[in-house]
Amino acid sequence: MTETRANTRKLFIKTYGCQMNVYDSDRMMDALAPHGYEATLDMTQADLVLLNTCHIREKASEKVFSELGRLKELQNERRAMGGDMMIGVAGCVAQAEGEEIARRAPVVDMVFGPQAYHRLPDMLARAEAQRHMHPSLKRAVIDTDFPEEDKFAHLPAAKKEVTIKRGLTAFLTVQEGCDKFCSFCVVPYTRGAEVSRPVAQVIAEARGLVEAGVKEITLLGQNVNAYHGDDKGRSVGLGELAHLLAEIPGLERLRYTTSHPRDMDDALMAAHRDLDILMPYLHLPVQSGSDRILKAMNRRHTAADYLDVIARIKTARPDMALSGDFIVGFPGETDQDFEDTLSIIRDVGYASAYSFKYSTRPGTPGAALDGQIAEAVKTERLYRLQELVNAQTTAFHQSCVGKTLPVLIERPGRMPGQVGGRSPYLQAVHLEGSPELIGAIHPVEIVGTSTNSLVGRLKVAAAA
Repeated sequence: MTETRANTRKLFIKTYGCQMNVYDSDRMMDALAPHGYEATLDMTQADLVLLNTCHIREKASEKVFSELGRLKELQNERRAMGGDMMIGVAGCVAQAEGEEIARRAPVVDMVFGPQAYHRLPDMLARAEAQRHMHPSLKRAVIDTDFPEEDKFAHLPAAKKEVTIKRGLTAFLTVQEGCDKFCSFCVVPYTRGAEVSRPVAQVIAEARGLVEAGVKEITLLGQNVNAYHGDDKGRSVGLGELAHLLAEIPGLERLRYTTSHPRDMDDALMAAHRDLDILMPYLHLPVQSGSDRILKAMNRRHTAADYLDVIARIKTARPDMALSGDFIVGFPGETDQDFEDTLSIIRDVGYASAYSFKYSTRPGTPGAALDGQIAEAVKTERLYRLQELVNAQTTAFHQSCVGKTLPVLIERPGRMPGQVGGRSPYLQAVHLEGSPELIGAIHPVEIVGTSTNSLVGRLKVAAAA
């Protein structure tokens, strides 16, 4: 598939899961744009529907099959009206269960993993060649290999006008895969080993985003702070990369996620101390406050190790706001283990956190462990944990009232005469103001809070 289509076709991508999947979906659109596809928000009008899947949560594959059932009905409707719809399954569920998807869902034309989407135009051409075959002869195109080539080097850059439409903030994947092998996690099996993009490649993509109007970039990776990109034969860590990105004119904010406690090195902490562009908000998952459970999870750090990292990062950046991940009900978790988790939450004090009940993921070591926790116990523990975290989040929001924060105004507000944006701490902020404020950082006095956001008032400089 090498030629641009004369007639534009519509592409709809449904994205599940993490920020990396959001980035991947955008790059899939970029890969198909030179071949005549443009994005649509209306699935019913799409000539090609891609499901970009996530395998982290329980019953992820069953949710995919349920969606494929609905898509089959939609495809039949399109065909009854003389049209057609091709269907592809991408992402981590596709990587883990490609053959099973093809077997159980003949409606699917393509199945491909997160390391293969740079080959999407070729896969699509092969699938199109089979469109009119008898169902007994048709086979889904499957690509779940981990290629040796750098997929990012084979992807076209997004057109400037496309980037502009995507907004003032952007994701940029700099690292993929994981070598940690936590016993609850499927990522090493679906995303592969840790690999970092070359420095020059990251800088070039970041420059392109900024030239198209992006003001804030979030660097992404399964273990983003394990970044070790090549720079002319020299290994560069995330802290140094942040310094290099800070030199790009027009880039005003920089974030990164998701980090691992074992990879928070001195250089990265120093970058937080020295770079105003690096936002004072850190997502640093701990998962449990119990050393026994952390060992069973194969996290390879203790609760004390984690608290030491927190203390060091707060020394480097005293105003740092913290976010975390917690899993309750891991196999063997006792009441005391859970209380240890609540204790570490009280010690740290989180601005926000994500929390989940443990669910077995097929193929992971955790799935074979004894001592699986009853669902009712997991539910009760999750409720108690979320109550504590929610109280901390509310307290953090309240602590911002009376402060003046730099807010990147990104969009019109929900109400007429309002605009909205984000604080340095990733909080949503809404205030009265003109659309002319959109696109820049403004000083905003925080005057109140709502359920999940702050209420602000534009700070007007006093006359000289």
